[in-house]
Amino acid sequence: MDEEREVVMRTWQVGDVMTRDVATVEERTPYREIVDVLLRRGVSAVPVVDGFRRVLGVVSEADLLHKIESAGEPEQRRIFESRRRRGARGKAEALLARDLMTAPPVTTYPQATLPAAARLLNREQVKRLPVLDDLGRLVGIVNRGDLLRVHLRSDAEIREDIVQEVLRRVLAVRDGLVTVQVRDGEVTLAGRLDRRSAVDLAGRLAAQVSGVVLVSNAIEYEADDTVPDPAQVMPVA
Repeated sequence: MDEEREVVMRTWQVGDVMTRDVATVEERTPYREIVDVLLRRGVSAVPVVDGFRRVLGVVSEADLLHKIESAGEPEQRRIFESRRRRGARGKAEALLARDLMTAPPVTTYPQATLPAAARLLNREQVKRLPVLDDLGRLVGIVNRGDLLRVHLRSDAEIREDIVQEVLRRVLAVRDGLVTVQVRDGEVTLAGRLDRRSAVDLAGRLAAQVSGVVLVSNAIEYEADDTVPDPAQVMPVA
């Protein structure tokens, strides 16, 4: 089986789970209006966009809270001030989105896989990603909770994908050779195939199906084609 065929298997992407109706503000949107947008829309952050819907940055609740944290306290400027403290003080004094936002923004695209988006969130230590089209315009936003929605898929949907996509379309396995059981996203594969490489590939592809939590691969095989055949190994001169 040609393992390059793995890449053609359709799995959920960012575009399948992102929020398309995104609340936004502009560079000159004032502090109070940003607070109003967050509370009215029930979100914790908003992208800052220009007239072409290109994302310039993101204003989050954390950016806005600096003003509340410093309220009523005497201004104390230190000779040696950390970049983080200096940035927090600047946001506490800011009045417009352009001065409150965190920039440059960390973004993604609708075609990105959910694992790739999750890794980006973790690596950059952010809670959401503005989603851009091919021209760099905002088309959605995805957060941690959105990525978890893939695990709300039913066991029946997951099993159907494994049977239709993995076994029938990619591996061309005849019906009845492999059984698929799914419970709470945990997949058990059983049966018998002719080659070990096909068994291994079935397990790897099943693990890539959207919503799968764990794969137990109990498929047996007739021949182990993953090790060289001694009869075909050329002797070293």
